[in-house]
Amino acid sequence: MAHGQPSAPEKPEAALAGLAARVAEHLPGWRVRSATMASGDRLEREAAAMAGGGLVYPFFMAAGWFASRVLPRRIGRTDLCVAVPFGLDPGLPGLTATILSEIGSGRIGHVLLAAHGSARGTAAGKAAADFAGRLGGELPDIPLSTGFVEQAPGITEAAAGLGEDAVCLPFFAMPGAHCREDVPEALTRAGFRGRLLPVLGADRRVPALVADALKRAATGAAAA
Repeated sequence: MAHGQPSAPEKPEAALAGLAARVAEHLPGWRVRSATMASGDRLEREAAAMAGGGLVYPFFMAAGWFASRVLPRRIGRTDLCVAVPFGLDPGLPGLTATILSEIGSGRIGHVLLAAHGSARGTAAGKAAADFAGRLGGELPDIPLSTGFVEQAPGITEAAAGLGEDAVCLPFFAMPGAHCREDVPEALTRAGFRGRLLPVLGADRRVPALVADALKRAATGAAAA
């Protein structure tokens, strides 16, 4: 499940359904469904149709307010297991390092992580900071900084002065309004001359990463 787009829910809903179908290809015999929080009561209906002990996978970047408070309330069931959100997956920094190496990490002079952040809580900022720390361990020779949409330092501030060899990596699961509008606009204000990459959640290897996370969650739930 994912946030979706309240003002225009159809396209994100279809994109998430496509991701679910690709995840299912890695999980033969599993029933994989999808729902965004923005599509009316779709999330509630999908949760109600699940068998006891089923898994809910938050396609979120952090375990913040939506994951810890809103999601359990909307699911309305205590017999479902909520997995670790996408952005906290231990394999994501390694996958990201691979993505950067494929575009030529030797030619990258700086990585700017563009994240959501939050003006109301610390979970989103901490998730981005923790990810940046782990990614830095994978790429120790490349300077890395973080800018946020909703907290300081902003993306414009973080991008100021970066050269043409910089890349901006959106720390987002889906290419919603923040990635289509807020991030590019902030980079333009900074005079950013580097390359803006696709969101992490769009990489072709993400379905396999999600499938592996679901297998781990299922094993953990069975052992509990």
